[in-house]
Amino acid sequence: MTEEADAAWPVELRGVTESVVTTFGPNGLWNLAALGLSAPEAGGPVTATTWGRTRTWRNFGERGEGYVQFTRDPVDFAEAALSVREESAPVLDSADAWVRVSVERLDEGEDGDTQWVEWALVPEASRIERRVVPTTNRGHAAVVEATVAASRLDVPAYDREAMLDRLAYFESVVETAGSERERAAFDRLCELVDAEW
Repeated sequence: MTEEADAAWPVELRGVTESVVTTFGPNGLWNLAALGLSAPEAGGPVTATTWGRTRTWRNFGERGEGYVQFTRDPVDFAEAALSVREESAPVLDSADAWVRVSVERLDEGEDGDTQWVEWALVPEASRIERRVVPTTNRGHAAVVEATVAASRLDVPAYDREAMLDRLAYFESVVETAGSERERAAFDRLCELVDAEW
């Protein structure tokens, strides 16, 4: 993998943009996780918040960097969001673009019993692997939203039954509007989540 000198974000960020981040762990492997990127406000940095004592939280704190990736592959996203997946290389084959970031702790606190840390993400190097024409796929969006609902099933601040209802709805969207890859991603989500809806 050859890094380009460009240290800018390779995509336009608006609102919260979902991404996959890889961070280098103490076992010598790159851990995957889903990471919501908050667009900069008034010239400030792009930010992201980690919730709980996760591998991303630990690796950000110990290493101070990671690789943010933009992938359209719903299986890679579902596994990053809901499983422990580690790779020998920092960038996924499915990444359309990536940016190596340094991170700085901006703020921290607790929400209920859950620790959170807000990080500033500063681009150090980036690369566009593939230029694509954007399309809107309801099945893909349903997989992303389902991973959010699934990740909140055991969080006391969220109503479990409401999250299960969301999962049932998103499953129906994937079945009617998703491609084979979105269906595979939802099947993987079901394998990773210990719940029935």
